[in-house]
Parts: sequence; structure tokens; C-alpha cells
Amino acid sequence: MEELKVFSEAVQYIKIEMGTELFGIDISYVDNIVRPQHVTRVPNVASYIKGVINIRGEIIPIMSLRLKMNLEEVEEDKNTRFIIVKMEKYGKIGLIVDAVKEVVTLEENQIERVKVDTSDEVSHFVSGVGKVDGVLVSLLDLDMVVMEKTAKEE
Repeated sequence: MEELKVFSEAVQYIKIEMGTELFGIDISYVDNIVRPQHVTRVPNVASYIKGVINIRGEIIPIMSLRLKMNLEEVEEDKNTRFIIVKMEKYGKIGLIVDAVKEVVTLEENQIERVKVDTSDEVSHFVSGVGKVDGVLVSLLDLDMVVMEKTAKEE
């Protein structure tokens, strides 16, 4: 009988740009990537929720990833995209990103887990850092990104 080889699990990420930073979103969550379209505003929601869009009859909330991560808001341009992610707990949510770059595959040994720095606004959204062609890509923890803050963090 042949011996079974154990392979480390490779995960594909969509590499996105937010300003000068590169982030990765696990491709298994990605439902669709669309160009920006008209967003209908919704009253009394968090400032990072821009409103909702209608994709093929489905109403999807749209979140500014920049505002959620306390980054400066910028004007949408030709590279801006809405990444529609499908979350088990929250359903579909659109994330506004500056640009979508490419799909990259990372082996487990190419990812370094990060410790959360509670004083850093962005680090608690990051589950790890991967190295792609010598460039660091912060891997987003989508559960933390879309989760509502229920209490003001100290």
C-alpha cells in the first residue's frame, strides 16, 4: 500500500489595495466583484455603512472598508470595486475597496499569525500576514471586519 502524503493547506486570497496597503480576502467568501454603482442611503446606520445596492433583485448592504478601518475616505475612481462577500452569520455584504489586484495562493507556512494590538485600529481586522513575491499582504478576518462594535473599545 502506498504511503499517503500530507499536503499543507493552500488558501487562495483576492489581493486588494487600500491606499498603500495590501490586504487579502479569502476567496471562499467572495460571491462577486462589481464596479461601483448607485448606493441607496439608509438612515440611522453606522457611518461606514454607505447604504444598500440591488444586484439581480437582492438587496446588499455596502460597507466602506476604509471607514471601518479608520482610514481617510477617498473618492471612488476607475479602480474602485465592490467585493460582495457571503458570510454565514451575516449573509451578503459589499465591501468598497480601492482596487482589486489579483488572486494569490498562500500555503500555511507562508502565513504568519499576528497578535492583536488593541490600540491599533486595523490590526484587530487582520488574522495573519502572508508574503507574496517578497511583498507583505495583511489577511483580513472578515468576521471581525463585518462585526458591529457593541461597546466602545478602551
